Amino acid sequence: MREILIVGGGYAGFYTAWGLEKSLRAGEARVTVVDPRPYMTYQPFLPEVTAGSVEARHAAVSLRRHLHRTRLVAGSVTEIRHADRAVTVRPVDGGDYELRYDILVVTAGAVTRTFPIPGLAQRAIGLKHVEEAVAIRDRLLTAFDQAATLPPGGERRKLLTVTFVGGGFSGVEGFGELLSLATAMLKFYPELSPEDLSFHLVEARDHILPEVSDRPGEWVVRSLERRGAHVHLNTQLVSAADGHIVLSSGEEFDSELIVWTAGNASNPVVHNHTDLPVDERGLLVVRPDLRVGTDSEPMADVWAAGDDAAVPDLALATPGARTVPNAQHAVRQGKRLAKNIAAHLHGGRIRDYRHGSLGVVATLGLGRGIFQYRSIVIKGLPAWLMHRGYHVLAVPTWERKVRVLTVWLTAALFGRDLVSLASVQRPREAFVTSGNPPSSGESRTSEATAA
Repeated sequence: MREILIVGGGYAGFYTAWGLEKSLRAGEARVTVVDPRPYMTYQPFLPEVTAGSVEARHAAVSLRRHLHRTRLVAGSVTEIRHADRAVTVRPVDGGDYELRYDILVVTAGAVTRTFPIPGLAQRAIGLKHVEEAVAIRDRLLTAFDQAATLPPGGERRKLLTVTFVGGGFSGVEGFGELLSLATAMLKFYPELSPEDLSFHLVEARDHILPEVSDRPGEWVVRSLERRGAHVHLNTQLVSAADGHIVLSSGEEFDSELIVWTAGNASNPVVHNHTDLPVDERGLLVVRPDLRVGTDSEPMADVWAAGDDAAVPDLALATPGARTVPNAQHAVRQGKRLAKNIAAHLHGGRIRDYRHGSLGVVATLGLGRGIFQYRSIVIKGLPAWLMHRGYHVLAVPTWERKVRVLTVWLTAALFGRDLVSLASVQRPREAFVTSGNPPSSGESRTSEATAA
């Protein structure tokens, strides 16, 4: 059988494998997906995971449950050598080894882009994976419990200060959802007041939500500021050492929770460890039909899609336009990839990828949102309902749709669940200390080390 190797099990990789299972005949080819995680993360749900509006497990789609005829390898591809038709795999445990293939599909996905800012690596957390979203929520809930025992002052203020760096969709949605959660929690903490909360959104450009035009973007800023948030435009993070935030505008304040959502970078294996052609941004050069290469020089038996691929956007008249790296394109590129690979194997017609944008929609917190399609702009509750309706339809598999919808309906009746499970990040602590409780100084040191 031919070996089809898919690097990455995200949107594009999952939908490619899923589509190939439906398109290929039994015994025609073996499909292998290499990914360190056993699930596909539905990233548009991560902001709602931070707010407790979606259960963490419901934002993760199990690969083994839905890919019944695909071989799954738990590991990361560290090098691609297409000249040898081989990749190097680094498993979760054990030494590196080689996998060979006949057809390669690169859907490795992007990684969080960071900069050498003092304190960033030690204090900040990203918002790209389910684990990060859960940790952000638990840290906020724990901060409320700790702040409620403290008198008004700098320490309480720091605990209830949240800083998001990056004003793209992930940052704005996560910021809006967490602000909504924090505001709703105040009624359960009579010791605290709205003045104790301090939420900061830092964006280096002069506007947020780059896929939304200027006036709707300005409305989002005003909406967040009316809810008590501070939006810092044309501003960069200079330092986060010891949780002390220093901005390029000269403003300084202490912040216990720092979330970094300032864009993505191409996966290192694509950017630095492959003999495949990449452009100046480190993205794979891809033809409109999703084959790697150029129109004049296509590469044999290698395909790519998703955030690491510079896919021409045929729906735009702008010369050289590339598709935006978002879920809307990655899902559809994965479906087209599966059909094109099957057509290639069966001698059928290979089609170009073309998809016109359906518009952009973002949640800004419970009951708040914004939607734009060309000149049509919808704000507030209707846009929020559109956001939920679209994503419950877009999340793969009916099993996940029903689970997510059930959680939403339950929350509408009984409200959000406000229990913090931060202790699960230190599951042995209660057992280890049960016979000999640590002193207060030792406890704080242990918690700081774990954080």
